Amino acid sequence: MLAASLALALPWVCASSYAQAQRPRPASAQAGTTRAATTAPPTARAQQPFDLTGYWVSLVTQNWRYRMVVPQRGDYAGIPINSKGKEFADDWQPAADIAAGKQCEAYGAPDLMQVPERLHISWQGDQTLRVQTDAGMQTRLLHFAPPGVAPGSASLQGDSRAHWQLFTLANTFGAPVQVPHAQRYGSLVVITDHLLPGLLRKNGVPYGADTKMTEYWKVQALGSDQWLMISSEVDDPEYLADPYVYDSIFQKQADGSKWNPSACSLSS
Repeated sequence: MLAASLALALPWVCASSYAQAQRPRPASAQAGTTRAATTAPPTARAQQPFDLTGYWVSLVTQNWRYRMVVPQRGDYAGIPINSKGKEFADDWQPAADIAAGKQCEAYGAPDLMQVPERLHISWQGDQTLRVQTDAGMQTRLLHFAPPGVAPGSASLQGDSRAHWQLFTLANTFGAPVQVPHAQRYGSLVVITDHLLPGLLRKNGVPYGADTKMTEYWKVQALGSDQWLMISSEVDDPEYLADPYVYDSIFQKQADGSKWNPSACSLSS
């Protein structure tokens, strides 16, 4: 009897299941699917593992005599300058460049973070970080642009493409762990090119138009103090024999009360 009952019931169950599968989905369910498929990826601002905004001041903890005082002609220590670069620097005449209005050529992106200065960092929308300096009154725009976006024309600060290098945790079995926003960690990677030629040092050490710079930005906190650390690598096939690598450190300031804009100078 049981087998017979099952045999009679089976066609009805299959037909009922088929009818439910073919029944139109509620409009709300379809809308939910559409919304999920078209949800925009999180913005750069939403993904930030640390807050860069605010005011920062340089801590000159290394290369003091090259950063605080204009070095003498021929003093190229610390920069892997090649023979062509040395010839350029030996022949360089600051008076001629000043007369030509090139006072800011030592404030281009490849050396700007080494200038003793204060930074003011803010978001320009959700996909661009704006970095302003009081020394030389320069502005860098770090674009979190998707691949394929056409770069701008060559300029003193060049074209900077940024992305967050985020680190995630994993549980014992290797599966990713959801990390609260406040506990995210990582670094900011910035690649800059499309630069106008400029100077790596105010005694004439040059960099060329094919220069490319890669930076790693990281914020560390200890109690109420915060430090911004930037590791930079400058590659120039024209004037450098090897990559020029340096580190810059900035301390977070409470406000902008000490912000002191000053013009570019090749003599101080």
